[in-house]
Amino acid sequence: MLKSIVRRICEPCNDLPVPPLLQRIYTAREVRFPHELQRELRLLTSPAAFLNMEPAVTLLHTALRERWRILIIADFDADGATSCALAVRALRVLGAAWVGYRVPNRFEHGYGLTPEIVAVAAEEQPDLLVTVDNGISSHEGVKAAQARGVKVLITDHHSPGQTLPAADVIVNPNQPGDDFPSKNIAGVGVIFYVLMALRTRLREVGWFAEQGLAEPNLAQFLDLVAFGTVADVVRLDHQNRILVEQGLRRIRQGQCAPGITALCEVTGRPQSRLSTSDIGFFLGPRLNAAGRLEDMGQGIECLLSDDLDGARNIARRLHEINQQRVELTGDMEAQASAQIDRLTPDARELPFGLCLFDPTWHQGVVGIIASRLKERFNRPVIVFAPDRDGKIKGSGRSVAGMHLRDALAAVATRHPGLIGHFGGHAMAAGLSLAMEHFASFNQAFDAETRRWLSDDDLHGRLLSDGELAPADFSLEIAELLREGGPWGQGFPEPLFDGVFEVISHRVMKEKHLKLSLRLPGSGTMLEAVAFNQAGAFVPGTGRVRIAYRLDVNEWRGERRLQLLAAHLEAA
Repeated sequence: MLKSIVRRICEPCNDLPVPPLLQRIYTAREVRFPHELQRELRLLTSPAAFLNMEPAVTLLHTALRERWRILIIADFDADGATSCALAVRALRVLGAAWVGYRVPNRFEHGYGLTPEIVAVAAEEQPDLLVTVDNGISSHEGVKAAQARGVKVLITDHHSPGQTLPAADVIVNPNQPGDDFPSKNIAGVGVIFYVLMALRTRLREVGWFAEQGLAEPNLAQFLDLVAFGTVADVVRLDHQNRILVEQGLRRIRQGQCAPGITALCEVTGRPQSRLSTSDIGFFLGPRLNAAGRLEDMGQGIECLLSDDLDGARNIARRLHEINQQRVELTGDMEAQASAQIDRLTPDARELPFGLCLFDPTWHQGVVGIIASRLKERFNRPVIVFAPDRDGKIKGSGRSVAGMHLRDALAAVATRHPGLIGHFGGHAMAAGLSLAMEHFASFNQAFDAETRRWLSDDDLHGRLLSDGELAPADFSLEIAELLREGGPWGQGFPEPLFDGVFEVISHRVMKEKHLKLSLRLPGSGTMLEAVAFNQAGAFVPGTGRVRIAYRLDVNEWRGERRLQLLAAHLEAA
């Protein structure tokens, strides 16, 4: 689908103590006050702002004092894996007598705290189950656990349904009545706040002296918090930017779990300069691959390992699984594209809400396909694959203007019995259906999407921070922008646009484009790379308009400026 470049319109805020270019960029991201640029841990909101934090801490304190067996129930994505590794590591240094974990296999147990995973967990004879990054929709699982005499503490960040599970305690910033200011915090952030509050309680009651333990500095675990927050693509509001920045600093200094170092090595990313993009596009997918195709336990063990050589072995295996995921994703994406072509050759005639299903597809990668199709067609997409017992499982991605979980709730209300389980948040959600309900759901979802979006909302737009002056094309400015983050969802990395003269071009690996460019009116020569866009360039084109990011290309010790083209078109 054609995309248009739209420039952000804003007046730079001169009150921000940064260079004019960054003033312009930050103002466009609604930063108005200098303190919003500060990233010190002291600026984090107190854990006490969470609803139910006090009873959660009391429950965990009791578990430590009475030497309960604590079992962490994780989700099978990167947020769940980092949340689990954080909870296990932190509870151990806080003095828990026994801490273990279980992560559901998406093909056997389903998502979250299901009765099936409770039955598996019971083999460990736990006294307390602590969910991380899941649980807010686990009504039946909570009942199953409590029927066995096991207490349940839910820590989650997903949007709840109309009723909450009857857990002993729920900590979730998105539950009714919760005043915690950041509703965008990831699951790993929620459990981090719980653990901070627990450490404060333990300090107040003299626990560490009583047990002969050194009081731990929980900031040592911010590497995991940063990793999970970035990989889960949550909005980087001020609270999340602090957590991510502090975690990145520790990773760059080598003060991180050996598993993160191993993932940097296997992906070839420079640990000393690791960025949010490196986590989002390289490290995160390797960790996620285990949960998509096999068992996320491998990813969690990578993060729990204290032995670098052992972590390297697991990271290499995760890399191999990810290679399989890449091949599988490519095949499924081609099949999905063929389905769409059969619907209509004109993207303008597609449904507003796009639903696709094939009985041969793998449910572990449907979310990736939905994300790519959403980007390509700029509309909400749900991709389904076969599940158990005649059901199909879908993973959806949305666009600005439509809260996907709320839209699914509206469909469920208007069409009782159509949807099985569903959950998620504004931009991503999952659900299950009876296979025979797919066609009916397809129509209902399209109708609901049309209630949220108009034709204008389906036009692809790239928001640009405008043009750069000739003097801004430098390594120094590229580094300034890199250090100006952390950038991510809701706080996007600066994107600029401009018209350039094409000096030469070549195609790399049959799909990528490398351009040699000149800035009109000056002798400035630039290199640009456009990944997966070889087909967007017509040989012989003399001038192109490009939406790009400044990047530093490092090769054999040499550092050169290059443009990373997000979009290009003939000028």
